[in-house]
Formats: sequence, structure tokens, C-alpha cells
Amino acid sequence: MSTSVLIIDDSVTVREQIIRALESFSLFTRYYEAEDGLEGFKRLLSTPVDIVLCDLEMPRIDGFKFLSMLKSRPELQDVPVIILTGMNDQERKIKGLEQGASDYITKPFDHGELVARVKVHLKIKKLQDELKHSNELLMELSNTDHLTGLFNRRFMMESLDKEVQRSIRKGGELSLILIDIDHFKQVNDGFGHLQGDAVLKKVAMQLQKELRRYDYAARYGGEEFVAILPDSSLKESVFVADRIRLAVQKTRFDGQVANLSLTVSLGVACFSQEYCSTVDGFIKLADDALYRAKTNGRNRVEFHDPEGAKAPAPDASASGQDNSSEQE
Repeated sequence: MSTSVLIIDDSVTVREQIIRALESFSLFTRYYEAEDGLEGFKRLLSTPVDIVLCDLEMPRIDGFKFLSMLKSRPELQDVPVIILTGMNDQERKIKGLEQGASDYITKPFDHGELVARVKVHLKIKKLQDELKHSNELLMELSNTDHLTGLFNRRFMMESLDKEVQRSIRKGGELSLILIDIDHFKQVNDGFGHLQGDAVLKKVAMQLQKELRRYDYAARYGGEEFVAILPDSSLKESVFVADRIRLAVQKTRFDGQVANLSLTVSLGVACFSQEYCSTVDGFIKLADDALYRAKTNGRNRVEFHDPEGAKAPAPDASASGQDNSSEQE
């Protein structure tokens, strides 16, 4: 495993002494140097390191200013900094620790003490990184549907609430698509739940492919899915919905369900405070459109349009009083 250290000191001699001491114990695979805090800060922004050894007395940007600059960057705040200071600088040692330094080494330093302190902080950094990674995995698991890998319903509701509040605050557009697999019960009854799960995973994969990087795809429950499209108009979202419909219709499966022909019905709504003041009200608009899609023959897109304007999918036409799109 590669490790790296950044040594910030205006003295070339001191930097060379530190590198020699560390190299003798093979603690690092990469050594970086900087003459002052500004050069060191720029190096950190471009090259992640595991630990920093920084002098306090330097031209241009000294060690104290360097520590304050680190505080302004969240991605750098977990990097341990060991300050290098004179034997009698007790007040400066305390000030450095108060400003965020992890430890200090007095100059002229003892090589054994330097290596020992560096080892301690490397071990602490490793444990902190492992804990952070574990917490990120737990957070991901708590937000993910275990079968499909999409977001789960809880996370979807939280995200939709945030997007609705953002839309209200900034006046941006926000669309919601509800997707339901047509006659999915027949898949489970005819092929079994294991094959049904395989079908759900394949549909989830097709859904994710048709969305943008910053859209949300979630499993709403059973054979229902949800797509949240920030900054997307009704017309744009209807086109996306129809792309999803066609992608699922063209999907080919393996094994026992190799001959399965699958379709989905979709309901689309665009958020409007005039017609829905809550998340639940927003979902109901899309759900009502989905109900119409299933009632009107399935394998189609229906949408709620408060303005009465037509927003058909490609090669589609509106039908009846409810705006809809269909490629049958």
C-alpha cells in the first residue's frame, strides 16, 4: 500500500534530514517537499498525502496561516499535521495545536522520536480512514434497495422532499415518473419468485440507463419504480418516460424467462404549488396518471398537465380528455 508525506520547511537541510530519517524505516513510498505554507497548500490541493510535517517559521505563508488554510477545505481537514518548532517555543506549540495541528516535534529533533510520532499518526489516520469507509458503506446500504441496487423508498421520499423544497425556493422545474411493470404477477406465478427477482433487476438496470447522472432512480415497492428528475420540464420528462417504456419493451431476458415480453406503464407529473403543496400530493398526481395508463391499455405513458398543453412522447398523440402518449 502506497503512503506519502509532505514536508514543508524553508530549510533544504531540514527537509533532507527528515527524509533520510523516514527513509531509513521505509514508512513512505512518496516524499513531497515545499518551501513554505503556500507551496505546501497548493501541493495538497493537487496531490493527496497521508501526513504533513510543517515548520512554523517560514517566509510568505507560515505554519499558522497554513493550518488556517487547511480548515477552509473540508477534504483536507482529516490530514494529520505535525508542526516543527523550536525547543523553547511553548506558547507557539500550544497555539499550533489549538489551530488544528495533531502533534509537534521540537527542533533540533531526535530521529527516533520523529519516526515514532509519525508512526502513531499514520496508524490513527489509517483507523480513521477505515472507519470513514465503513460509515460510507453503511450509509449506502441504508439507502439502497437490496435487490435492485436502486435507492430504496425511504431515501426516495427524503430526496423528493428536498427537491420539492428546492423547487419552491428557487422556482426550478421538477418532474416525477412512476413506473409499474404490467402483469408482473403472471411472471411470479408462471416462473417463480427467483425469476421474478431477476426480471426486477433487469428492469431496474434499464431504468438507470435512461436517466441522467443527477436524477434519482428508486424502487417504490414490489414491481413499482420511481424516477425523480430535477430541472426537467413536463415535456422533457414525458420523452424520458417513453424512452424507459421502449427500453423495457426491447429488453431480452435469460434462462427460463428468455421468451418473456415485458412492458411497463408510466405516469408523469411536474411539480406545481398550485396543484400540489406537499410531497404526497405530488406523488398522487403521478400516481393518478399511472392509473390512467393502466386503465387505458397499459404499455403507455400518461401525464398530469395542469396547463392543458400537449407534451407527447415521440410519434405519439393525445387521446381523450387526459393527455397521454402511446406507441401501440
